[in-house]
Amino acid sequence: MTEIKQTTKNAAPKPAARKAAGKLGWLGPAVVVGGLLPVAVLVLDGYSGALGANPVQRVELQTGVLTLATLGLSLACTPLRLLSGWTWPARIRKALGLLAFLYAALHFLVYLFDKGAFTGTFGVQTVVEDVLKRPFITVGFLALLSLIPLALTSFRGSVKRLGFARWTALHRLAYLAVVLGAVHYWWGVKKDHTEPLIYAVVIGVLLLARVVWKGKRKVMPSPTISS
Repeated sequence: MTEIKQTTKNAAPKPAARKAAGKLGWLGPAVVVGGLLPVAVLVLDGYSGALGANPVQRVELQTGVLTLATLGLSLACTPLRLLSGWTWPARIRKALGLLAFLYAALHFLVYLFDKGAFTGTFGVQTVVEDVLKRPFITVGFLALLSLIPLALTSFRGSVKRLGFARWTALHRLAYLAVVLGAVHYWWGVKKDHTEPLIYAVVIGVLLLARVVWKGKRKVMPSPTISS
């Protein structure tokens, strides 16, 4: 009877794989630099007075949209890798996820600034009441809370420390965060919902693609061993 040999997890990568990884070493840093460019644009617009009549509202909206966009792009990495066979999407997923958390944190800081956190008129009770009484703020705050454990466990050693199964289960919070973010965006827009609808549809397609892929994997027949 013949046997099926499997490579161990600790096996050394092949020279071709190491060479390919070296060629793509610039990809992660490039994504981070490109992802931070909108911050530079907002700062320059602030200095030049190009943020409009309500600059705080403009920055709050922009950081919120950037949070949803980068989080959606991070979720698109796996479907893109599965459909195309490319390996590079997996290399930028973490960078996109951390950018999403950064923009979510900036979005929240701008919200606190709008509430007077840095002008001496800030009241914790005001923010707590805002979070508890306004569903729009509630879902946004929950989305931010969902991203915190993901950011804290996105570094080397987290998988080994938590175990792969628990780490994977924890990072499913990204699905909750992106759904809550889409709802937060929808409820935050008072008139034209075209852009929030586009984000909601794209996010829905990405999540559906994951469900379909997992369903296909479950029905795939297991390999047979020939004798």
